[in-house]
Amino acid sequence: MSPILPGEKVAGVVLAGGRARRMGGGDKMLMAAGGRSLLAHVVARARPQTAALLLSANGDPSRFAAFGLPVVADGVAGGAAGQGGPLAGILAGMEWVRDSWPQIRWLAGFAADTPLLPVDLVPRLAAAVAESGADLGCAASGGVRHHIFGLWPVRLADALRRALVEEDLRRVGAWMARYRVAEAEWPGGAADPFLNVNTAADLDELRRRLDEPG
Repeated sequence: MSPILPGEKVAGVVLAGGRARRMGGGDKMLMAAGGRSLLAHVVARARPQTAALLLSANGDPSRFAAFGLPVVADGVAGGAAGQGGPLAGILAGMEWVRDSWPQIRWLAGFAADTPLLPVDLVPRLAAAVAESGADLGCAASGGVRHHIFGLWPVRLADALRRALVEEDLRRVGAWMARYRVAEAEWPGGAADPFLNVNTAADLDELRRRLDEPG
């Protein structure tokens, strides 16, 4: 695979398929914290880092109309989340970029329920891939990889589709393990920017952190 180039444009996909099953149901990413939805926080941080940004979400796309972004449903049946889970969302993003932005070679991933994501995520992932000569990039904090926050070459779309359809592969980490992965590391603990809102306690923690000065 050809390496990512300095300053090369990157597209982004926000994976917005999570449901708030442990929080009473509904669209988790539309829950509010700090005066706006989780998804609004994510889009505000992701948009400046990308040359093109889309949402991967199933169901009625009109509920996301206020964000002014294209919404693409995944097209792979099965899986526990959405139709085909996060990997199918990544594939939908790759195929959208390939069809709509053929000049863009790389796709970054963002989770819609992780609103404190780093504002330098994409450049740091790109630097890690470029410096190591790896195939893919992946964010980590506190020694834990966050596979959805990855950087993937769009040229892997066909291989990913085969893995999903022919092998029924569903775990992002299992797919990424087939390639050389470069990590970009952030602090863990109380400063971890990858706080994932899955429970009411997570939402309370997010609100506390958003209320903190600075």
